[in-house]
Amino acid sequence: MKGKAAVFTEVGKPLEIREYPVPDVEPDALLVKITMANICGSDLHFLKGLGPGIASGIPQILGHEMTGRIHALGKNIKTDSLGEPVQVGDRIVYSYFRPCGKCWACLTGQPGCPNRYKHWLGVSCEEPPHFNGAFGEYYYMKSSQWFFKVPDELPDEVVSPINCAFAQLVYGLYKIGVVLGDTVVVQGAGGLGLYATAIAKEMGAGQVIVVDKLNDRLALAKEFGADHVINAGETTDKDRVGRIKELTRGAGADVVAEL
Repeated sequence: MKGKAAVFTEVGKPLEIREYPVPDVEPDALLVKITMANICGSDLHFLKGLGPGIASGIPQILGHEMTGRIHALGKNIKTDSLGEPVQVGDRIVYSYFRPCGKCWACLTGQPGCPNRYKHWLGVSCEEPPHFNGAFGEYYYMKSSQWFFKVPDELPDEVVSPINCAFAQLVYGLYKIGVVLGDTVVVQGAGGLGLYATAIAKEMGAGQVIVVDKLNDRLALAKEFGADHVINAGETTDKDRVGRIKELTRGAGADVVAEL
């Protein structure tokens, strides 16, 4: 059996649709049949040769925001990372990176393993197990990648971006320490800003103020829980600072997230 994937080969060139053999799973691995993959901003950067960049001439499968169903289970995989029993057909969400378990970050319990992308970025998808990115029909997972069974009531559209965009904001606001009653200012109402708005409210922020230049984004921010919005294209720096001080009785923001 074969599966298809959209393969990056050169900066500025269209992705190529290629077919690869669907691999058998090792005892401590599993194979996911992808049901939805998102296009992250970093994927666009890679295609344009921006960001950290990817060496041209190495065919590889990009994409990292995804969800899918278990297609095949290694014999040693019995539960997800929370200990919930899993079986073929279960829908899961999962990390797209693999901590090495040996560097200073891993040994001190930090999430920023510098080797976490070595199995993926810069690795040819011409080599087995081939499917190591989101833009394919399958995804091959190792035991070092955590994964979680997804409740049926959550649609793929909600679940797919959780392992990147959503998780970044959960972690970032948790590390900052948003507490009950805080005023949080979110600058930028794109995908990350909208997530920050909703998460800050869920964490107990007393008010969330969102700043952006686009009125349609600001309207969406209100739907995500923003208490107040400010159009940066219609106000000066002084106006915005004054409005935030007015809303906080002169105290200013407790947390500012520029996204």
